[in-house]
Amino acid sequence: MLRAGELPRGALEALVERFGLNLVWVNGGEPIPGSFWGDDEAGLIGETLYVRPDTAAHSALHEFAHLVCMDAGRRAAAQADAGSDDIEEEAVCYLQILMADHLDGFDRERALADIQAWGYVFRVGAPTDWFREDADRAIDWLARHDLIHFPETGPTPTFRIRGHS
Repeated sequence: MLRAGELPRGALEALVERFGLNLVWVNGGEPIPGSFWGDDEAGLIGETLYVRPDTAAHSALHEFAHLVCMDAGRRAAAQADAGSDDIEEEAVCYLQILMADHLDGFDRERALADIQAWGYVFRVGAPTDWFREDADRAIDWLARHDLIHFPETGPTPTFRIRGHS
């Protein structure tokens, strides 16, 4: 399980800044503000992602993807609970995997392996199977909200947050 503190220095900041959002590092052992699950899970408050060095990189990307996928009203009021419905949650999962390819020191294969090791299960079973075979609803949702586009290399983030062009 790759931890946020094991990423190259400045890598997570660079990705978060590309979307125009904020990142705050919390000292090891301190509670993470805005963490829904507690422990080492990433947190969100407003337009800010909170992580500790021991936060799993995929957890950081998941909560960050929630911030990207929220509409402006929910994002402004966000505090721990992203409040997403099932389809948006699928979109968040898909986007976090795409974003892994844009996070120095991480990539989608490592993200999928870490998500699987974490115990995340989808309708078709393993995260890799879902991502490759059953993510149509997530892809449609992300495209409809202009959060991904489709160059020849396949779906990739637009590096915009929902509601901003």
